[in-house]
Amino acid sequence: MSNTTPPGKMPPALSTPTPALPQPASAPAPASAPASAPAPALPELHSGLISAISQGRHPRPHETLGQHALGSGFVIRALRPLAEKVTAIQPDGTKITLNHIAEGLWQGFAPGTGQPYTLETSYAEGSSWIADDPYRFVSSVGDTDLYLFGEGRHEQLWTVLGAHFRPHESVAGTSFSVWAPHAQAARVIGEFNGWSGAGHAMRRLDDNGVWELFVPALEPGTIYKFELLTQYGEWVSRADPMARFTEVPPATGSIVGENSYEWTDAAWLTKRAAHDPHLAPLSIYELHVGSWRPGLGYRELAEQLVDYVLETGFTHVEFMPLAEHPFGGSWGYQVTGYFAPTSRFGHPDDLRFLIDSLHNAGIGVIMDWVPGHFPKDEWALARFDGESLYEHSDPRRGEQMDWGTYIFNFGDSQVRNFLVANALYWLEEFHIDGLRVDAVASILYLDYSRETGEWEPNKFGGRENLEAISFLQEVNATAYKRSPGIMVIAEESTAWPGVTRPTSTGGLGFGIKWNMGWMNDSLRYIEEDPMHRSYHHNEITFSMVYQYTENFLLPISHDEVVHGKGSMLHKMPGDQWQKLANLRAYYAFMWSHPGKQLLFMGQEFGQPSEWSEQRGLDWWILDQPVHRGLLTLVTELNRVYRSEPALWEQDNDPAGFEWVDSSAAELNLVSFLRWSHDGQPIAVVMNFSGNPINDYRIGLPMAGVWDELLNTDAEVYGGSGVGNYGSITASNEPWAGRPASATLTVPPLGGLWLKLRRS
Repeated sequence: MSNTTPPGKMPPALSTPTPALPQPASAPAPASAPASAPAPALPELHSGLISAISQGRHPRPHETLGQHALGSGFVIRALRPLAEKVTAIQPDGTKITLNHIAEGLWQGFAPGTGQPYTLETSYAEGSSWIADDPYRFVSSVGDTDLYLFGEGRHEQLWTVLGAHFRPHESVAGTSFSVWAPHAQAARVIGEFNGWSGAGHAMRRLDDNGVWELFVPALEPGTIYKFELLTQYGEWVSRADPMARFTEVPPATGSIVGENSYEWTDAAWLTKRAAHDPHLAPLSIYELHVGSWRPGLGYRELAEQLVDYVLETGFTHVEFMPLAEHPFGGSWGYQVTGYFAPTSRFGHPDDLRFLIDSLHNAGIGVIMDWVPGHFPKDEWALARFDGESLYEHSDPRRGEQMDWGTYIFNFGDSQVRNFLVANALYWLEEFHIDGLRVDAVASILYLDYSRETGEWEPNKFGGRENLEAISFLQEVNATAYKRSPGIMVIAEESTAWPGVTRPTSTGGLGFGIKWNMGWMNDSLRYIEEDPMHRSYHHNEITFSMVYQYTENFLLPISHDEVVHGKGSMLHKMPGDQWQKLANLRAYYAFMWSHPGKQLLFMGQEFGQPSEWSEQRGLDWWILDQPVHRGLLTLVTELNRVYRSEPALWEQDNDPAGFEWVDSSAAELNLVSFLRWSHDGQPIAVVMNFSGNPINDYRIGLPMAGVWDELLNTDAEVYGGSGVGNYGSITASNEPWAGRPASATLTVPPLGGLWLKLRRS
């Protein structure tokens, strides 16, 4: 009787650690001999070696198992515990009987040249099965790959390490490889071997600690982990750090994946590569996939999110981290699977479909990336091979106290390679258009959130993490080199100089930096009652003092609407009408201020409640006309913003901005000009007081008719309708140092955008 037991299936083996392992006796090189020559005596194997092989704890099992030259032929050895009979079958049908040595180890002699073979294994109860032998194959990891990884320069590391279903020596199967330099032995365990790895021990390939095994016929969808023998003689099981697919949390297994998606966004990528995104309009809609509209997977989002972003006019979406993470309450910022999109919302190819759909609709995609820390889950990266590996071994540099996580050892070549390749992986394999790097300050400073004595200075006695600086420069330079048209965005909350300066001049090399100063100052200002704002006027104007020190983005992110901070609507003073009017005015100021834009989901329609990942947005509020009006305003802000180069073309050039009046504190009013490259101005007038300002004279650069591109107090947005009937006329009467001027009405808690009408 025969059955279809999966390849490599065998009973559990003993797992008793032993001391240093003896090596097999050396075998002479094959020599020409007639086929009838007697079989040579097979070399004896030491009992310690046999035990190590049978228990799957030898670091180089391929040196004993598999097929090895001996005299006029080859010796074949296989591990088949509890078998009654083991036979090697060559392609022409020749059978070589293997004899049992001890502890489930079998061997036999095959005369002639070496050939592929399969193993037929029979058991006492009558069952038998035929399978290929994992130990007859050469390494699936090449010398060049090992060299590049050893140098810390393998930019496509994901193509080597991890699990890959692909042909090897013309045989379909899965190659496994893992970096575990401190391990004494390594095994692959999973469903396919009953989670007993003795029959699937890996071989150590080099001094850097790369382990490898090819398992024939093992197909995608197989759940697996690595089992590592630590220096202390303890077996530990770990998820694959390079896994590209995982079980749905809280399950922690890695899954052999296969990418079969065919992209259709070639036109998008071609266009992207031909333009500098830092000089283009950038209006980002940040969202948390699990709570935007709960219950949607990647493919459902491809329809509903695309339609919504097209409707509202944002240029890009930014996903909070989508790399696999065990705890949903971390929002994805405590990553365990750096190369695996979270399985909560579908297969990795489903995410590719979502990104492809966004691109085909003309929408860019940014994703949060978290190289600053990782959680201490024992099944993941933490003390991966029994020692500090991915994390720095000194807790003064290797632990992030605020979050209870580990910090990557940025000075280790292989760790840096892991992280640099990870950034490239998302850009190249998922066509991501930009990475927003989380918590950059926690990476840069050795004393970040630490008291005296809790951190170790660098070699010059400073607080800067020199290795981390070098890492950030490397990842930015490499990403921009390999993926034209992408952007890397820093969430950096300090005054670190040169965040967006090129690495060639000593900068960190980011393309854009979050303007946390603008965010904090402007929110403090807008949260004040209008009666008191005149005393805080500097908070609404100070950002222009340092605007051109970096390439900035203005963020109203998820961080501003959690942990008791309330929603944006909740922050606003006054009654319901005033709250919404304040919010409309604030958004108009934000969209017209130099810098790119980012708004977190729900704030575009005035979400009443603070955001929580455990529930969806307050979509029902859109039944109220005033909230629908706010959404209409944000849509119009995006439309006008994208169509007017003056609002984005010179964001990073002082020539693109000019104050008209920054000192009208008593009126709670600011006014300024934005300029396009071709000299087309847009005038912005913001009234943050609770009363309309009538007969207000403003100096302008040119006489003529100035149309209201935008009035946040328009009734269609939920406003009171105060304005200038759609336009004003400026005469050649000088005012406040300008050659022309006009008198206008500025609505209460409102803003005007004015554009000179060209004849």
